[in-house]
Amino acid sequence: MFILGKNLPELDSKKSYISWPVVALMDFVTVIGFDDIIYNFQNQGLGIVFTWIIMLFLFVVPYEMMVGHLGSTFSHEGGGMTSWVRGTGGNVWGYICAWTYWVAGLPYIVDVANSMLISFGWLINGNNKMSDTMTNSMFALLTAVIFTLFIFIQHHLKNSLQWLSIIGGGAMFVVTVLYAVMTIVYLGQGNAPHTSPFTASSFIPKFDLHYLSTFGLVIFAMNGAELASPYVTEMKNGKRDFPKAMWMLAIMTGFLTVFGSFSLGVFFNAHHLPHDLKMNGSYYAFQAMGNDFGMGHFFLYLFAITQAIYMMAQLAVLIDASTRMFLSDTAKAYLPKRLTKTDSRGLPINGYWLTTGICTLIMVLSATLPNMNSIFNQLLNLNGIVSPYVTCFVFSSFILVRLHPDKFPSDFTYIKNQKLAVMVGAWCFLVTFVAATMGILPVDEVSGTKTWYHVLALNIIEPLIMVAIGVILPIIAKMQRKNNTI
Repeated sequence: MFILGKNLPELDSKKSYISWPVVALMDFVTVIGFDDIIYNFQNQGLGIVFTWIIMLFLFVVPYEMMVGHLGSTFSHEGGGMTSWVRGTGGNVWGYICAWTYWVAGLPYIVDVANSMLISFGWLINGNNKMSDTMTNSMFALLTAVIFTLFIFIQHHLKNSLQWLSIIGGGAMFVVTVLYAVMTIVYLGQGNAPHTSPFTASSFIPKFDLHYLSTFGLVIFAMNGAELASPYVTEMKNGKRDFPKAMWMLAIMTGFLTVFGSFSLGVFFNAHHLPHDLKMNGSYYAFQAMGNDFGMGHFFLYLFAITQAIYMMAQLAVLIDASTRMFLSDTAKAYLPKRLTKTDSRGLPINGYWLTTGICTLIMVLSATLPNMNSIFNQLLNLNGIVSPYVTCFVFSSFILVRLHPDKFPSDFTYIKNQKLAVMVGAWCFLVTFVAATMGILPVDEVSGTKTWYHVLALNIIEPLIMVAIGVILPIIAKMQRKNNTI
């Protein structure tokens, strides 16, 4: 059984351990997907290829190796990143990290549930009809139904998370490789890219305010590696094998982003993109490839099925891993006792319900926007604000660990030179913090319009509500301890 916040016992020959490739796939479904490429392709066009390559070496590899280093250092801790922050900064900072990391993931959980709903719409209709006809209230209601369904699945089906991750993560990587291969075949047949001009200069982004305001979504697309950290205690030799999972994750992320974005430039005209590309772009991409090869809707339905399974896996991992982080041993002292209750399998069932409640609140607030496309884009871009801010905890923890190597030994060391390691950690912290701040500016609405100000207000109000709930919960817990109630 997985017991939060406890040291591992001696290896049990009867226990089913998670292998490092499975951990990598579980992490892969939370870090990057075809949709992440679509989102940033609409923001930056072909210039995103340049951004992905630069970020791969200057951010992704350092970031995921830092996660590997911290996972190896705290290999007996069940709270993941919250345990890292507690170990380096104390219990109060441990709770702050637990709450902010958990709550920052909620907009993404909403986004994943929305994307799952859209995938079902494409499977049923074979087009984007659902996004044009469904009301905002129905969209919010069905999203809440999906949350409830997945809480039931995780509560009653053993190993559902692992199997969904293996199938969903593996299938998404395979279809992305297929997309890249078909791109090569398409160009090899003498066909011209849909983007014109398709020259080296087309891959250089325009460095302006819009570019800076979209950078938070780039970082959001590449972060999330630490979500696998609670499962290091589920591995047979976490200190040795967890960093291997991070290397596998980095390689898969690099391939998916660079080659996937290049392929989009072949099948899309990067200078004239559909307005609903972020919501339906992945389906348009595979639909266009099927049309160009005379295969009808074959690729479209192949991707729609893959996307549905992939989103199921994402939702399962996100609800479980983020809730485990939140309800780690550090956070329990600051939370109402009923909230930390676990079922017979060690699952934080009441934490799942709190997740559903706050996600529904966020969805209802965003549903005040004029149409389904605006709702989807705002919830998506909200992730580019809150998520990078919380990722800063990874870099601050890494810096503190490297400043005190005697106190925090590790079997895996990322950058043996201490000063260089601290400098790299500080660089990643700075880039992430600035990108998150710039992300507050709306990027999908016309500046100065009523909708632009509406989105700006939601980008400020929704994070403040999340912070407020995080302040209220410790107050309730304190009152319970004072009254000796549950």
